[in-house]
Amino acid sequence: MVAPVEYAVAVDRYLASARISPASQRVYRVTLATWGWLLIGRTPPIGTARRGAHSPVVTLARLDGAAAATVVREALGRRALMDVDRRTYEREVSILRNAAHWWAAQGWIGPQTEQALKGHMELRRGSDPGVEQPSEIDPEQVFALRVPLREQTLWRLVYESGAPAEHLLALNVSDLDLAHRKVRSKVSSPRQADRITWGEQSARLLPLLTIGRTSGPVFLTERRAAAHVPQSDRCPYTGRARLSMRRATELFRVSTRDVDPRGQGWNLRDLRVAGKRDRGGAGPTAQSSRSQ
Repeated sequence: MVAPVEYAVAVDRYLASARISPASQRVYRVTLATWGWLLIGRTPPIGTARRGAHSPVVTLARLDGAAAATVVREALGRRALMDVDRRTYEREVSILRNAAHWWAAQGWIGPQTEQALKGHMELRRGSDPGVEQPSEIDPEQVFALRVPLREQTLWRLVYESGAPAEHLLALNVSDLDLAHRKVRSKVSSPRQADRITWGEQSARLLPLLTIGRTSGPVFLTERRAAAHVPQSDRCPYTGRARLSMRRATELFRVSTRDVDPRGQGWNLRDLRVAGKRDRGGAGPTAQSSRSQ
């Protein structure tokens, strides 16, 4: 069989050969499409948009040769920074590893990708206690930190809404129903329990952050957007770009190092989990109904 040029074609051929159920086929396809975005340094679609999204144009050669291990490690790092739990992350890595093993068996790529994935998972399971041990974040210490309004608002929203940070960063000002402390239904999940709502502190901060703006991203970068940034990710008033998940994660980790006993800084997912814990496991909708 002639080696395909495009990653997406390689995915199709792998799935056609895989002896897995139709349900598993769908999960594998969504996961491998997600890795396609990450392999070229781009953020994959999120939420319901992820299920119907196709991979961008990626050459299979990115997973071949001496540079493949570096490409894979960078993609793994990007995915780890997103708001996914450990079990989901490990399952997604395993799916990519299975595909890479099959591609290597066809002679389409070398062994570097599979080796990098295998080594990464062994490291996480063995010598990285930060992954295996639960994080004990103290939200009160976090909210006492002196940080810009943007960070105050995002952190409060993560804590009060219980929504993944990447979903919050994808919001536009026009999506916000400030009067009712929720995201307008047109961008919410069809399931009531998954709709993004928030509490009193976020309700106080969001109008301050978005004052004078009726469209464009809610959370913006400090600088004007580069020329290649799509219009949908650009503020029409300031010209600044949408804040990325990578940058938001980096800022949170750096800002919280001094209040983390390990000195490492926390992840935004730790704050989200703490919010759910402090609400007694209640979802965002239940929390919001109590605050109104």
